Amino acid sequence: MNSTLITWSQLPPILPELIILATACTVLILGLFLKSDKGGLLVLTSIVGVVFAAIATAKSHMGAHELSKQVLFNGNFVRDYMGDILKIAVYVIMLFVFIYAKQYLRNKNIFKGEFFALMLFGMLGIMIMISGYDYITLYVGLELLALSSYALVAYDRDNARSNESAMKYFILGAIASGMLLYGMSMIYGATGTLQINQISTAVAQSDNNLLVVFGLVFIMVGVSFKLGAAPFHMWVPDVYQGAPTATTLFISSAPKIAAFAFAIRILAQSLDGILAHWQPIVVVIALASIIIGNLFALQQTNIKRLFAYSTISHIGFMLLGFLGGMDGYSASMFYIITYALMSVAGFGMIIVLSCKGFEAEDISDFKGLNQRNGWFAFMMLLIVASMAGFPPLVGFFSKLYVLKAVVDQGYYVLAGVAVVFAVIGSFYYLRLIKTMYFDESESDQEITAGFDVKSILSFNAILQLALLLFIPSILSYCVRAIASL
Repeated sequence: MNSTLITWSQLPPILPELIILATACTVLILGLFLKSDKGGLLVLTSIVGVVFAAIATAKSHMGAHELSKQVLFNGNFVRDYMGDILKIAVYVIMLFVFIYAKQYLRNKNIFKGEFFALMLFGMLGIMIMISGYDYITLYVGLELLALSSYALVAYDRDNARSNESAMKYFILGAIASGMLLYGMSMIYGATGTLQINQISTAVAQSDNNLLVVFGLVFIMVGVSFKLGAAPFHMWVPDVYQGAPTATTLFISSAPKIAAFAFAIRILAQSLDGILAHWQPIVVVIALASIIIGNLFALQQTNIKRLFAYSTISHIGFMLLGFLGGMDGYSASMFYIITYALMSVAGFGMIIVLSCKGFEAEDISDFKGLNQRNGWFAFMMLLIVASMAGFPPLVGFFSKLYVLKAVVDQGYYVLAGVAVVFAVIGSFYYLRLIKTMYFDESESDQEITAGFDVKSILSFNAILQLALLLFIPSILSYCVRAIASL
């Protein structure tokens, strides 16, 4: 009986989650009483909550060996090095998201406290997914994130396209969640447990894992949907285009880190004993994502749809790392963190170029950006070039480490195909650069973003260069994080 009680000694590891929960509730209540012109307090409260959560995460590791792991609450929650590194990445990304979102919501006259509360609840779901050590805990975190995301996509109620996207997202998301839950139930039936370490032990000791493999197929469908990987990517372009840009900014970045952690917990930790069964599935999904994402992106004229298909191809690259063993997992972790930073910067630029009554959605809206504002054209150049994987930006090295891990495992053809389609995909990034620098501007619209947004975006973009100085350190953190599992 006493083993089920929460003791004071167990609270510090979950203090970051408690802080985010308290912040979300505070923002929700404040939003009921504050007038719209006082909305900056909601953003400030959200930022302060994230900063305190970051401090709590860092403090929980002080005095402990960096490879130590704490499993709490009867095996439902784990505090490990990978979880801490991913959470810190999420905190940084969410700080960018809050500042960019404030600018967008004010331009659209839809600034309300509920938006930031929903983002914080979604962030809580992300943190639970990162630290979940039981299938049910992982699923609860996933659904908390999903429900928040559905509401955020439909946030602009007067926008018919936004409502349509939310409905598609909800229906497909519900189907994917059902398949994921069904797969988990199959694995529970085969192993008699839902805890990750116990499932791993049961699978390793069993002579017949047919039922586990059956459940694995359904889980792979659900995970692929949440990642936005092909062929379960149908929702990504429509949702990215139809959702408010502030929402797209969120769902294109931090949740991808959560989905990576989710995949690591399930595939690399609990189902490592049937690696020979799930790796061929990953090969198909990764290749399909890289090929479909890059080919369809070539046809896009809407910048948000272009980034959507670009996301699909990036997810394919990240999944390649799951074929490379421990080095591959750490390379994928490095890749998803750097991709999330690139993505939030890209959508931040769209928000900066938007103004009241106008939203920069088409590639043509970037025509002559260098003439209008040379600094922001250069910032977008850094972002896009890093997404394309041009050296010497951080996006190049993230791709390089994944490909190296894949080649080291003997997947030469797979690596070759990935390189070919990465080169093909660079065309649509080059087209955007050409549009900014060589096409005549069709608008003399002034960039009206506030100083705080412009400063943060500049910092976000320059990170694509600045991170070059810290690549060995970041990669070593990722290696140690995977080793701590």
